[in-house]
Amino acid sequence: SFILASIPGLEAAHFWMAIFLCSMYIVAVAGNCAVLFIVKMEPSLHAPMYFFLCMLAAIDLALSTSTVPRVLSFYWFNTREISFGACLVQMFLIHSLSAIESSVLLAMAVDRYVAICHPLRHAAILTNTVTAKIGLVAMARGVLFFLPLPLLLLPLPFCSSRELSHSFCLHQDVMNLACANTTPSVVYGLTAILLVMGLDSVLICLSYILILKAVLRLASWKERLKVFSTCVAHICVVLAFYVPLIGLSVVHRFGRDLAPLVHITMGNIYILVPTVLNPIIYGVRTKQ
Repeated sequence: SFILASIPGLEAAHFWMAIFLCSMYIVAVAGNCAVLFIVKMEPSLHAPMYFFLCMLAAIDLALSTSTVPRVLSFYWFNTREISFGACLVQMFLIHSLSAIESSVLLAMAVDRYVAICHPLRHAAILTNTVTAKIGLVAMARGVLFFLPLPLLLLPLPFCSSRELSHSFCLHQDVMNLACANTTPSVVYGLTAILLVMGLDSVLICLSYILILKAVLRLASWKERLKVFSTCVAHICVVLAFYVPLIGLSVVHRFGRDLAPLVHITMGNIYILVPTVLNPIIYGVRTKQ
């Protein structure tokens, strides 16, 4: 088993930290469930953009539910131990769901590109069937790319420290505790992230470069702002996903000597902030 990380010197504050995390979790669950319910009940929202938003909400619900209840159990009941099998399952869920979310964000960027650059063909290109197929491909991509991560860790011996640097299990964190050659796991993990999150981020940037070129061809600034304002919510959601992801990666790569508080805080931000912000951002920016 592994030992989940606690913040040295702040053990007495775990109860109040758990209340704060629980409040954020309740907001995330309520917001994402509201998105799913509203889109289901309102026929005018049965369009690709809102179906992608539902996929995003479902992923956020699964991602937060796979981690936050275990973190709350640790903070409230001091159950710091997590079994090896449970840790690998949680690790797989976190990484695969993050990959699926990245793919859905790319699909939403493509939806905005088609809607702005080819408005007359939008309904013909992004039908409900095509949207469902994109969702299935995103799911298969996330699962297939990140299923090998726990499988590569299964045969490794863990004979030194058992304490993780987060309140949940991440691949880099668990891998660092192995007392054997982890080169295959390091290489595959980096390759998977570059081919999924890395490639997706590049394609999202490319889609917005094309959108910006199309917007700048419009005659008036009023028209330009009106068209580009339809992308603001998606841009904010993309930033809410990728900024914590990059921050967590930087902390893992260059911040091994940083205080445990930094690692734990960055991990909690990565898990909770996007799931809380996504329904709020779309709720504020989308009149429908």
